[in-house]
Amino acid sequence: MTYEEVPSEALVTPYGSTGAQRPGKVIALHLNYPSRIAQRGRTPAQPSYFVKPSTSVASSGVIERPAGTELLAFEGEIALVIGTSARGVTQTDAWAHVAAVTAANDFGVYDLRYADKGSNLRSKGGDGFTPLGPNLIDARSVDPAALRIRTWVDGELVQSDTTAELVFPLAQLVADLSQLITLEPGDVILSGTPAGSSVVVPGQTVEVEVDAPDAPGAPSTGRLVTRVVQGDSEPGAFGAGPKIDDLQRAEAWGSPEEAGLEPAWQLTEERRVKLASVATATLSSQLRKKGFHDVSIDGVLPLHPEEKMIGRARTLRFIPARPDLFASHGGGYNAQKRAFDGLNPGDVLVIEARGEAGTGTVGDILALRAQVRGAAGIVTDGGIRDIAAVAALGIPAYSQGAHPAVLGRRHVPWDVDVTIACGGAAVQPGDVIVGDGDGVLVIPPQLVDEVVEAAIEQEREEQYIAEQVAAGEPVDGLYPMNAAWKKKYADAKGESRAE
Repeated sequence: MTYEEVPSEALVTPYGSTGAQRPGKVIALHLNYPSRIAQRGRTPAQPSYFVKPSTSVASSGVIERPAGTELLAFEGEIALVIGTSARGVTQTDAWAHVAAVTAANDFGVYDLRYADKGSNLRSKGGDGFTPLGPNLIDARSVDPAALRIRTWVDGELVQSDTTAELVFPLAQLVADLSQLITLEPGDVILSGTPAGSSVVVPGQTVEVEVDAPDAPGAPSTGRLVTRVVQGDSEPGAFGAGPKIDDLQRAEAWGSPEEAGLEPAWQLTEERRVKLASVATATLSSQLRKKGFHDVSIDGVLPLHPEEKMIGRARTLRFIPARPDLFASHGGGYNAQKRAFDGLNPGDVLVIEARGEAGTGTVGDILALRAQVRGAAGIVTDGGIRDIAAVAALGIPAYSQGAHPAVLGRRHVPWDVDVTIACGGAAVQPGDVIVGDGDGVLVIPPQLVDEVVEAAIEQEREEQYIAEQVAAGEPVDGLYPMNAAWKKKYADAKGESRAE
């Protein structure tokens, strides 16, 4: 399908061609794909947008990287082309107002991002910064939840995702925007980019394609091709010029590693194995030696005492129930649902329930969602509903026990991924959470390596002591070991290594 085949009220000629009709508005969404949200580390409560000038629209061709900048990043996206005016439409009716979908590339210069305070006007609004095309897919012929977006850089596939699990379905974007803004024929909505967006430099070529592989005929937009060239004009002569820092570099490239920066701390498999080899009691002892006396999540009991739980903290905060606040924050896609939907493999969701055991803070459906997302466990200093069903899932979970009441009895879901208090311990997103039959510990990442090595050595010593006690030795001077026993232990350890 070409632009000429779009319903007559929508675009009539391809963008960038002679006599082309530009869209009246280009509205872009910030975050939508779970893969991108995982990179950014924040899950939006509602869709949020920015506007790109219609002069940023182009067809396949070239884009100029402004002089004096280094962080020109591509974002392959699915663009919705409005076919009939939409004002105050419902989500059920919204898709009928979309004439077509096409490929888009939401280019941006991160060097100018700081100056826009979220509007992205100059960082993403430059001439040619919104290539669209080359062809359109009739929206009536496809399922909006079964579209695919792919991006290539110099022939290498770097982005590939589908609309199956968007946080905000495509029809919702149309309905949401139409509540305050009249969407007119030809207007374009950019629906977000998946993980894989990164920096490109002059000489590189970016291609974006949208298709519906499972629809009859597998319709495709074809590849939207954009070649990057070096521009001569440097912004800043009459205002803010290019300026970057490590945060902008990491976000433009997609990660600190890709940007050539010091890698972010990771809970590697090697670290997991070491943490799994020692008891929380031993880790707690080593943390106390470093002055960390309040890092145990108190009052919680495991559903599976035999299971070890190890992961990075994600957090959910509940505040005390209040009817007006529950009315405004308790329904819809609230903080609780966002927290579970935003979990990634290896995460442990830690829930602040203020020690209030008189209601459930998680039930079987949300626990199942955590398990499906690959979470390593759930910790709440409140109650668990449907506790038998949650236990049957097998996912490690810690709580104050069972309670049948629903969330709204005592809590309002309030915020995600903020510093919280759980069972008397401060927990920050990214902290390392370790749990076993004795309880749950919170370990600051920077302490993990030193603490776990000391814990491993402590358990070797305690194993030696246990062997001596089993052989009939008295504990006086042995536990803890005095100088004589320490020498014997050192000698025994040396002999063991020699063997």
